[in-house]
Amino acid sequence: MTNILIALVVLLAIVTLVQLTRVSELLGELKKQDVNEVTDEDNKTQGFLMLIIGMGFLVFVIWQMIEWNHLLLPEAASVHGQEIDVLMRFSMTLILVVFFIVTPMLFYFSYRYRGNKQNTAYFLVHNNKLEFIWTIIPTIVLTGVIIFGLKTWDKAMNVDTSDSQEIEVFVKQFQWLARFPGEDNILGKSNFQLITPTNVLGIDEEDLNAEDDKIVREVHLVVNEPVVLKFRSQDVIHSAFLPHFRVQMNCVPGLSTQFAFTPTKTTAQMKKEEGEDFEYVLLCNKICGAAHYNMQMRFVVETQEEYDLWLAKQKTISDKLLTQK
Repeated sequence: MTNILIALVVLLAIVTLVQLTRVSELLGELKKQDVNEVTDEDNKTQGFLMLIIGMGFLVFVIWQMIEWNHLLLPEAASVHGQEIDVLMRFSMTLILVVFFIVTPMLFYFSYRYRGNKQNTAYFLVHNNKLEFIWTIIPTIVLTGVIIFGLKTWDKAMNVDTSDSQEIEVFVKQFQWLARFPGEDNILGKSNFQLITPTNVLGIDEEDLNAEDDKIVREVHLVVNEPVVLKFRSQDVIHSAFLPHFRVQMNCVPGLSTQFAFTPTKTTAQMKKEEGEDFEYVLLCNKICGAAHYNMQMRFVVETQEEYDLWLAKQKTISDKLLTQK
């Protein structure tokens, strides 16, 4: 019912505008005036409206920044994430400075240099100084931003993973699973040809290194300890997204991808800062199908002691096989 009322209101508004236009044309015919002729008074009115609307737009932007600031992500909870936040703040500051300089000028010039039959436009053929300024300065600034971004990217992506804990994250429509290595600290082999209803990860059960692996539906991490997540996809391209860690990596069928990072805040600490309902959640950032919206897996960052207790409770693949038999 609400949609029907909205459609009727929109339709009536269109009809009203059409009728007002028709009335204006009739008044023009009575006064023997061409309503389509743009006069200096029209230009003055439009220029003034442009100025008012432009200033209102700037006020609205400032209001948005203040009112909706709390909806932004909190401070990054990973080492590389803090560097990404620095790059983001630098880029946004630069953009906003340019925006609040150029935008008022744009609306003011629309008013100041509005059409007027008494004015003659000044035709500038060429100016080497202006060409130099608006070419060289942006080039220097953008080059600096690009170099800054490339260095930040390099630090985030080319990480030494020799001392990192290795965890496999497996994804399919529409579910995440994770696999932890056992006491040997080596993940067993896997192959997509081995995938069955009872072996959804395609793990080679004859591989001795796979016997003590542990398959879980939530991931626990140790605070301030490096970890490398290795991603595999069974069906379509998914995208693993951990916003609070500033982690995102595509999961491509037939290809293993990875992302290494070091978490710096425990879940308990984030609950104190952001509220008791806070959870680290792994999301899919690709529209991968009908239930894409529901693809979530909980991540928990905790102390080494808490992590050891949790991991000890998880069953190994060999334990599950014995239970099934």
